[in-house]
Amino acid sequence: MPALAFVADPKGNRTFMNRGWLEYTGLSREEASGWEKTIHPDDLNRITERLRASERTGQPLDYEARLRRGSDGVYRWFLIRAVPVRTSAGKIVKWCGAATDIEDRKRAEQLQGELTHISRVNANGELVASISHELAQPIMASTVNAKASLRWLQHDPPNVTEARKGTEKIIEAGALASEIINRLRSLYKKAPPKQELVVINEVIGEMAGLMRGEARGHGVSIRTDLKNDLRMTVADRVQLQQVLMNLMLNGIEAMKDTGGVLTVKSQLGEDGQIHVSIHDTGPGLPLDKADQIFDAFFTTKPQGSGMGLAISKSIVESQGGRIWANGDVGRGATFHFTLPVAPAETNHPLDVS
Repeated sequence: MPALAFVADPKGNRTFMNRGWLEYTGLSREEASGWEKTIHPDDLNRITERLRASERTGQPLDYEARLRRGSDGVYRWFLIRAVPVRTSAGKIVKWCGAATDIEDRKRAEQLQGELTHISRVNANGELVASISHELAQPIMASTVNAKASLRWLQHDPPNVTEARKGTEKIIEAGALASEIINRLRSLYKKAPPKQELVVINEVIGEMAGLMRGEARGHGVSIRTDLKNDLRMTVADRVQLQQVLMNLMLNGIEAMKDTGGVLTVKSQLGEDGQIHVSIHDTGPGLPLDKADQIFDAFFTTKPQGSGMGLAISKSIVESQGGRIWANGDVGRGATFHFTLPVAPAETNHPLDVS
């Protein structure tokens, strides 16, 4: 069989290894019982804990680990699964398992992660001037209030009340600057996807605030129409920020010569999923291209990479949703994406507007 197969007793001791396992690992049948030596050191503790948990509960085993190839010492990723074989009374008599090579899939996932990060950094580059403008305002406010507070303190006698007011305004400006920096840092940060409970309206609000400076520079106003009682979703927050940034930048780009309105709307769809739409009042989608805009490297922009929408599609679909677009030439365009709601036991509607 093409997989690396094995059989273990109820205590986890390997009693059989097929030829595929022996040839891959380079171990003899006598050596193969010490299977731990084939596992990558960084994976061993995690795998050992999973094995013990399955032995204790009797639940099937399903994990990914790197196995050492005996011929050259190279580690490759494998999906390892094992199921218990029971007597009619339910007692486990042995475990049957198999390991399937998934190295190519893991490399593809890594490449996707790299492209996602590069796309996010490139898109952020378009926001540098806007962010600089946004940061200049709280910095200027801090400077003005600091000078005013100093003057109040130099009065004879010092006006402590006015100086305190100025200090409070400095704190407020500093908090605003910090918030802007933190939002930008989260977008630049390169980290593995983190699945967590997310309030989509909060993410939309963050990105609308971050994009307003860029929009104003092109005569575009951003409006939001958010459903207050939406349930939460389980997703990677930074990746959702990237999807919204890509779609909102596309809308702003479409209206940069004429100005217009970008409307971001959230609601509960008829299918029970969270539905987000981004509508612009630009020239609309190109004729006969609607089915190509989410393809990698397809772009209508002279300087476009053609990766923004493709990566957005990949992110949304990896979260269990779907993405599409519609719009007639001359009547603007609308991009839609959906996200599944989190399980009811972890989900509580929040009023975020």
